[in-house]
Amino acid sequence: MPDPLRVAVVGVGALGQHHARVYASLGEARLTGVYDVDASRAAGVAERHSTRPFAHLRDVIAASDAASVAVPTVDHHRVCRVLLEAGKHVLVEKPMTTTLAEADDLIRLAERNGVVLQVGHIERFNPAVDVLREAVSRPRFIEVHRLGSFSARSLDIDVVLDLMIHDLDIVLSLDGSEPLQVDAVGVPVLTPKVDIANARLRFASGLIANLTASRVSAEKVRKFRVFSPRTYVSVDFAAREARVYRLLEKEGRPEIDVRHTAAPDQEPLQRQLQAFLASARTGATPVVSGQDGRRALSLAHTILEKMGDLKIE
Repeated sequence: MPDPLRVAVVGVGALGQHHARVYASLGEARLTGVYDVDASRAAGVAERHSTRPFAHLRDVIAASDAASVAVPTVDHHRVCRVLLEAGKHVLVEKPMTTTLAEADDLIRLAERNGVVLQVGHIERFNPAVDVLREAVSRPRFIEVHRLGSFSARSLDIDVVLDLMIHDLDIVLSLDGSEPLQVDAVGVPVLTPKVDIANARLRFASGLIANLTASRVSAEKVRKFRVFSPRTYVSVDFAAREARVYRLLEKEGRPEIDVRHTAAPDQEPLQRQLQAFLASARTGATPVVSGQDGRRALSLAHTILEKMGDLKIE
């Protein structure tokens, strides 16, 4: 086995602390340290995983070959730029940046310096998505509900960039065409930002996708339903399970075949970080590239722009 890749985590809040936890458990990685603007938080996470808290971002550069960036979205571009310019492989949490210009800049930097830039769209690594990809070839209609209760995290961005963008990335990965029509409405409820949103998308392929995202709901729902010719797939991201319904012809009579798969023990974050490490080691294009992250970000911005006059203040 090759030597473990030296890796650090920048930002160890709600998400970053889990990056540190997983890296510390992987044989193919050596967690060299963690950095956070809150020094006491960095020290606590470092102690839990027998590593060191870095005092400065430059210490991350000196001690690592790759890094996960899980700072607030507004700081993604600034932090990632420093790391990419130093020749470090970067996994940046979604959304990859605040603006498309910032996303383009990071993509150019990664290409120029020959390093990997992966975007943390974690649902791509949910085992239920593997079943979805295998079962569906021509999706015609997609219905998505991603609902959650209110949390103090990620309040610097709208729910479209916070939650819906997960599902936008999956829809885009299932359909290679561009959206021709976007209709959307959003409502601020507990914050000045949009807290609940709905978007209806029509793609050049003919696919229609209807997505709802909320961070002010009473219960947690992560449902992704896909209809295609003779096939219906219902995915529960939270349970990491999928049900596939197929219309079969048996002895001249229609019959519904049902297949249920579940992999609750396969942690998507572990699969994501292992994929990042593999790409960093080999130079292969990551599963979720910078271009993928930009495409999802662009569609999210279009949805926010289309809300416009429909946003209920």
